[in-house]
Amino acid sequence: MNNYNWYIYIIGFIAQGLFSSRLIIQWFLSEKQKKVVTPSLFWVLSLLASFLLFVYGYLRDDFAIMLGQSLTYFIYIRNLQLQGKWEKIHIILRIAIYMVPVLLVVYYFNNNVIDVDKLLKNEAIPPWLLSLGIISQVLFTFRFVYQWLYSEKHKESTLPMGFWLLSNLGSLLILIYAIIRKDPVLLVGHLMGISIYTRNIILLVKQND
Repeated sequence: MNNYNWYIYIIGFIAQGLFSSRLIIQWFLSEKQKKVVTPSLFWVLSLLASFLLFVYGYLRDDFAIMLGQSLTYFIYIRNLQLQGKWEKIHIILRIAIYMVPVLLVVYYFNNNVIDVDKLLKNEAIPPWLLSLGIISQVLFTFRFVYQWLYSEKHKESTLPMGFWLLSNLGSLLILIYAIIRKDPVLLVGHLMGISIYTRNIILLVKQND
C-alpha cells in the first residue's frame, strides 16, 4: 500500500471516528437520562463526518459510499433547523456548508461519462458487489429519511425506534460488503455502531414499558 492510499484511509478513519463519536455522545447522554435523546452535537458531527466520508468514497472509487452520504447530508442540516441551532451558525458558514458538496459534485463529475464510468465500472467492485453496496447504503440511509419524516410529523428532532431498527439491519449488510470489499474503514465503523444501535433499542423498549 503506497503513501497515497494511506492518506485516503486516514480521511476515512477520521470520518468514521466522527460518526462513532456522535454515537458515543448520544449513547452516553441517553444512558445518563435513562431515555433516548438527540443532542445537537450528534447532527453537527454527522454533517462533518458525512462530508469527509463522501471524499473518501470518491478517492476509493466507491459509488455506494458516495451515494449514501449524498442522501443524508441535507437531512442532517434539516435536523439542526428543527432544533433551532442552524440559524445560530454564521450565515457565511451556512452558505459554505450548503455549497461545498454541490461544488465538489460539479468538480468531480465535470468529465461526465469518464468519471461516472470510473465509479460504476470499478474493476475492484464486481456488479453484484456494487449492487449489494448500493442496496446496503440505501437501506442504511433510509433510516434518516424515516427519522426526518417522523421528526417533521412531530415537529421536533428525535430518533425513534424505526431509526435504530433500520440502523441495525443496514449496518449488518454494510459489514458484509466491507468484509468482501476488504474495507477497514467501513468494518471498524459499523462493528462499533451495531452495539450502540442495539443498546438504544433496549433503552427505547424500557422507556415505553
